[in-house]
Amino acid sequence: MKNSLFPVLLRQCVAWSVVAVVLAFFTACDTQPKKETAAVAATFRTVEDDLGRKVHVPVQPKRVLGLTPSMTEMLFAVADPATIIGRTQNCDYPKAALAKPVVNNYPMDYEQLLALKPDLIFASEGIISSEVAAQIQKLGIPVYYQAYDSVADIFNGLLDLGKLLKREQFAQRLVDSLQQQVQALTGNNLTQEAPTVLAITWRDPIYVYGLNTLFTDKLRYAGGKNAVQELFAQPYPALTREYILQLNPDIILGGTFEHLDKTFFSLYPELRRVKAYQQKRIFEVDDNLMSRPGPRVVEGILELQSKLM
Repeated sequence: MKNSLFPVLLRQCVAWSVVAVVLAFFTACDTQPKKETAAVAATFRTVEDDLGRKVHVPVQPKRVLGLTPSMTEMLFAVADPATIIGRTQNCDYPKAALAKPVVNNYPMDYEQLLALKPDLIFASEGIISSEVAAQIQKLGIPVYYQAYDSVADIFNGLLDLGKLLKREQFAQRLVDSLQQQVQALTGNNLTQEAPTVLAITWRDPIYVYGLNTLFTDKLRYAGGKNAVQELFAQPYPALTREYILQLNPDIILGGTFEHLDKTFFSLYPELRRVKAYQQKRIFEVDDNLMSRPGPRVVEGILELQSKLM
């Protein structure tokens, strides 16, 4: 009888051993992803960029890159320079940026981008397309957009970078300083009549800075007013000669009087009737200060102010 029970007990023991092994296996399989998920959650967080996109970013980015000159300037103003791993072919400020490896952004050099191993990329609205951003994110690299329609947006952008890069106090000190300078400029213009300014970005056809651009807000701080007061669908609209004659701007920006007289006004001689030409209030400005939103915003406002006097 004892001998007949032994095989049964043996089979039961084996069966229970198999069950234990299987349970242990599935328990290990079940807990491993949870451990990995917890680790990922500890090193990444989800934030919303200026375009309303949900972006999964590192809690502490260590290798960052700006895909536009303005973003590179913003990063150098806030980030630890050692964490900035590259620049685009057009990024030339500050001087320290020139020592960084180059990644072409047009066309986008994805191979070089991957070689630099960024853990977070910053892009500017209207310059880096959503298609390019989507392709970069397919490579496993998050892309965070910033947008600037006003001087306040630049300050908010700097503070935003401070939060994302764990440099809040540094960014806050910079913004406080810039805001004080801008407020001082505004106080100087309270008693002045604002001249109308037309800023040309292209001559044939004639493209200008529209009303819904950062230029309009910078000009307001400088004591001027955009001659274009109509809101166009495009931020940089193409204008007809008839429309410009109706605007009759006090000041035109886009080149020296001598240069534009030989080029722009030779193409459109009827525009010599506008006040800006008649009074020779036609000036050249630093295109980088005009077109790049960034920490040099006060320099840009000061340059505009110098042309309005």
